[in-house]
Amino acid sequence: MSRSQSVEDYLKAIYKLENEEEGGVSNSRLASEMEVSNASVTNMVKRLSDRGLVDYTSYYGSRLTAPGRKIALEIIRHHRLLELYLKEMLGYSWDEVHEEAEKLEHHISEQFGDKIAEMLNDPRFDPHGDPIPSKDGEMPVMKTYPLSEFESGLHCMISRVKDQNPELLRYLEKLGLIPGVKLRIVDREPFDGPITLEIADKKISIGYNVAESIFVIQE
Repeated sequence: MSRSQSVEDYLKAIYKLENEEEGGVSNSRLASEMEVSNASVTNMVKRLSDRGLVDYTSYYGSRLTAPGRKIALEIIRHHRLLELYLKEMLGYSWDEVHEEAEKLEHHISEQFGDKIAEMLNDPRFDPHGDPIPSKDGEMPVMKTYPLSEFESGLHCMISRVKDQNPELLRYLEKLGLIPGVKLRIVDREPFDGPITLEIADKKISIGYNVAESIFVIQE
């Protein structure tokens, strides 16, 4: 089985889900992530297992092997470098780059990726604050937490935001809630109510679901 786009997409999805939940990645969770049927997932993970790219056990799920993880991180590196290249060099807005990078990430060589990295002075983060894996396949460790988890009075800095929803990204940019911005949690209403933030003496309120997509580090 060659390294088709489908194979790379599955490995990337398993890597993402491994970092979101304990234990193996279930077929049902992977099917939801990939937007395919459970039968399609079962067939693919068995093929990936035969190739030595995942460890798969029925009723337990899948975990990447070292070779599978290496491929996943290579694709993630390409994706995040492309996002930054599209924004910094081609003038794309940060809400446009994810979809474009999804199309291009499978079609560039490691050499091309290295050229992008060199042109951008070996960047550490993409436009949304996500870390860019190193060329040798190491992902920087970031201890960030959703803004929704913290109580009133906390001083923090936005580290990254989820990048899959262009409408949300446009909304966050309009509010000034972008990576690198420092803020204070002024108040939060109970029962998943709105959260009031202070940024440079300006107060804004956001919904709990929006706060779940903003990841911060405590100051």
